[in-house]
Amino acid sequence: MANIFTRIKDSIAADLHEALDNKEQKNPIAVLNHYLRQCEQETEKVRKLVERQYLLKEEFNREYNEALRLAEKRKRQAEIAEKAGEEELHQFAVKEHVYYEERVGRLRESLQQTTHQLEELEQKYEEMKHKLKDMHIKRMELMGRENIARAHYRMNKVVENTNYSTNSYSKFTEMENYLDRLEHQVNTMYHRNTIDARIAQLEKQMKNEETSTIS
Repeated sequence: MANIFTRIKDSIAADLHEALDNKEQKNPIAVLNHYLRQCEQETEKVRKLVERQYLLKEEFNREYNEALRLAEKRKRQAEIAEKAGEEELHQFAVKEHVYYEERVGRLRESLQQTTHQLEELEQKYEEMKHKLKDMHIKRMELMGRENIARAHYRMNKVVENTNYSTNSYSKFTEMENYLDRLEHQVNTMYHRNTIDARIAQLEKQMKNEETSTIS
């Protein structure tokens, strides 16, 4: 029965890889985006592990400091009880001190191990972030190349398509002719208005001169 399930699983995996290969041939950017999303999800999982490990380290650190404090406290109490001749209280304090000392040792070891694990997780997380960033940059590079390839394809298609090329060229020619006509009209209006204004000014000056002469 296990072999049957294994064959079914392998068959499904093979079909999935074949589908991805076909999709990759048709749209490689889409497949790259799919892998990027998976990598982002894995990176996010590691980030959460780092956060949990950090909280665990803080908890171990609090427990370690508390056990250390109680161990010192019981040691001091044992010394006081011994000096006071309270044997039973002394024995109890000594027993408690030994217990807390053992806890301190155990917590120290756990804290060191947790700190080491946290450092490994942080390092792995940073590496994953760098790799993810590199993959995003690679995707942008590939998208740029894909855009250039499509642009060249369209340009070649335009060049090869005589009718389309002719129509496009005629549109440019028509626009150029329109701009030439518009420029000519504007220049004509400018010169006409300039001449009219100049003549009017000359007439006014001449009238002023005639008036001055008569006077």
